[in-house]
Amino acid sequence: MQVLQVQLEVGPDPAEVGRARRWARSRLVGSGIRDDEPLAETLILLISELVTNAVVHTGCPAVLRMLFGLTGSAGTVRVEVADTSCHPPQQRHAAGEDTNGRGLELVDGLADRWGWQPEGAGKRIWCEVDRGAPLIQVPLHSGAGDADRDARKVSQVVTKLARTHLA
Repeated sequence: MQVLQVQLEVGPDPAEVGRARRWARSRLVGSGIRDDEPLAETLILLISELVTNAVVHTGCPAVLRMLFGLTGSAGTVRVEVADTSCHPPQQRHAAGEDTNGRGLELVDGLADRWGWQPEGAGKRIWCEVDRGAPLIQVPLHSGAGDADRDARKVSQVVTKLARTHLA
């Protein structure tokens, strides 16, 4: 099985997250995943969370990698974000109206698998989504004024995931 790997260097600026999303969206289309597929929205959300964590929590540049066609006939898409911080990721549990602390919970709920490992002087955080697996659909918008609506949708999904995991 042939694996396609693409990567993008991301600077230590929160504005880079939007650039990473746009870049990833174009690579997904290039790999045959339509922009309007739930899989694309799920992967963009995962990428957004992992890149945001790398940029905001480490203050270091990062490298975003996407790997397509890993296993099986339907394939698996793997997303990796490597940074130069040696500190392991900390999964936090946000309460109520908290605006932070949901990133890795969201990754845990949306990805089929995820983890992290040391890489050189830093670390690599990765997640995988099986292309044939059922997905939770969270439509996101990139227009101005949509950030609050998107944050509410993400919060609702995280709340639903938390209830599912606690039940």
